[in-house]
Amino acid sequence: MALIEIYQRPTTGTQPDYLYPPYASTQKRAPSQALILLPHSLSEVTGPVFGHDAVGANDHNLLIQHDQPPIGERITISGRVLDENGKAVPHTLIEMWQANSAGRYRHKNDRATAPLDPHFTGCGRALTDGEGRYQFITIKPGAYPWGNHHNAWRPSHIHFSLFGQAFVTRLGTQMYFPGDPLLPFDPIFNSTADEKARQLLIAHFDWDTTLPNQSLGYRFDIILRGRHVTPLHL
Repeated sequence: MALIEIYQRPTTGTQPDYLYPPYASTQKRAPSQALILLPHSLSEVTGPVFGHDAVGANDHNLLIQHDQPPIGERITISGRVLDENGKAVPHTLIEMWQANSAGRYRHKNDRATAPLDPHFTGCGRALTDGEGRYQFITIKPGAYPWGNHHNAWRPSHIHFSLFGQAFVTRLGTQMYFPGDPLLPFDPIFNSTADEKARQLLIAHFDWDTTLPNQSLGYRFDIILRGRHVTPLHL
């Protein structure tokens, strides 16, 4: 008989509120009734998993996806994917996407006046190894205006989507950069009430992965599930 692993629910305030009025779109999509929490079934904690066999050897390196490198500050992002007990979560599919160094996405609906970079697509994929480790090589994204309120600017950030080994090991979040002056004014970042939980969204400068004459290093560990799960930020 298979053993169903039990994880505690996230602590109150460590996940963003469904309705957070300063984040305007939550007023349209927040549920009007209290959610009903259901126990996990065996099928939810054992599978299925999609996309793990579709990761190329260089999908994690956004600097070599075109015939010339993109424009911008080069960075290396590395870290581990863990559960609430600090145990590595191996073979987790991580997808990431971001704006270019000018703050524009390569997407047909992004009609910002910032220029596109023909040598930067802005998305990548990676699998964690047996110790839960991952790495992406990219450029630091720029801030951009987003129209939520007067003079609204989103801080530099990178989106992460994680697919673990089952339906319940699924997480979407955003990584921010230390010292960004826009963080105190960003309603998405501040929709998580708990200060310690918000700090989980900020990467740490990492001298060990900073490469001479190449790129600055940042460390971003992700807790995939449990009481101290990384806040859900889409």
